[in-house]
Amino acid sequence: REAPFRGEPPELVTLADVRGDLHVHSTWSDGRSTVLEMGEAARERGYEYLAICDHTRNVRVVPGLDADDVRRQGEEIAAANEQLAPFRILRGIECDILADGSLDLPDDVLAELEWVQASVHAGQRAPRDEITKRTVEAMRHPAVRCLSHPTGRMINHRPENAVDLEQVFEVALETGVAVEVNGLAPRLDLSGTHVREAIEAGVSVVCSTDAHSARGLGNMQLAIATARRGWATAADIVNTRPLSE
Repeated sequence: REAPFRGEPPELVTLADVRGDLHVHSTWSDGRSTVLEMGEAARERGYEYLAICDHTRNVRVVPGLDADDVRRQGEEIAAANEQLAPFRILRGIECDILADGSLDLPDDVLAELEWVQASVHAGQRAPRDEITKRTVEAMRHPAVRCLSHPTGRMINHRPENAVDLEQVFEVALETGVAVEVNGLAPRLDLSGTHVREAIEAGVSVVCSTDAHSARGLGNMQLAIATARRGWATAADIVNTRPLSE
């Protein structure tokens, strides 16, 4: 249950405000649609941009990309962009945060990318201090732009992990890293209550679908609805902005 709100709500973000999706997967990892198919589907929705963020190798339970894979995928993205212009596919990654807080790709590869999301997958049951230290260490990496599904919850399956969100939001404000509202129905992570806390702390929020198919781009409706429960306005959401911003 979400915490109650007090006062009059602001003009909340709507689905029509969204200009792009910054977290989707392709057949390079565990997606069911190709890079080009995802781009075409996003363009048909009226978006200006889409970030392909496939997994890295450390996830293990699904296929992941290593440095060579990321660079070869970059060639495929460049070819797709020639077909889709002025729509733009961004070279992104959902990079696993390792146990020591480092990232699952070399720095030189991360520096080539246009949108880097950092994620904890393994070790969700770690103690509060451990998982918090691991998370904020990764957020301080200069390539990281967003923290994906920050609490790791899976509704009716796995509770939120013990990460200290207050500290996460402090580091997010310090580094300019955004936090994600993940639109997958089993996640909806951050929750509406946590969105409100992030916004009150001055932290930027990304509403993403984590789509694993072209159809999955429809998850944006759930991400936006969750952000609205946190009283998010369009100004609070990164991907309501034009690509140039």
